[in-house]
Amino acid sequence: MAQSDDQTIYVARADAVSCELGGGLALLDLRSNVYYSLNGVGAFIWELIKQPRSASFLREEILRRYAVQQEQCDADLTALLSKLSDAGLVVCSNAENR
Repeated sequence: MAQSDDQTIYVARADAVSCELGGGLALLDLRSNVYYSLNGVGAFIWELIKQPRSASFLREEILRRYAVQQEQCDADLTALLSKLSDAGLVVCSNAENR
């Protein structure tokens, strides 16, 4: 995944289905039949990116909901979005190219 910035837009792929699982979320990639699991914060982010969302919007929502320092939030958010993107579960684009 390219370096994320505040203008990068993320959206969950429609061919990844999810269900609640023990305070988190289980994801099934219908293209590969691979399951993934997300903790509670990851599940919160997944619900947000069911609609196209900017990285800055996601950061603001996480900081509003959870007691976390911005630097840790940025690092964890970037890592999660990178993993989801690498797995093909999200599509990212630059807002300027939309």
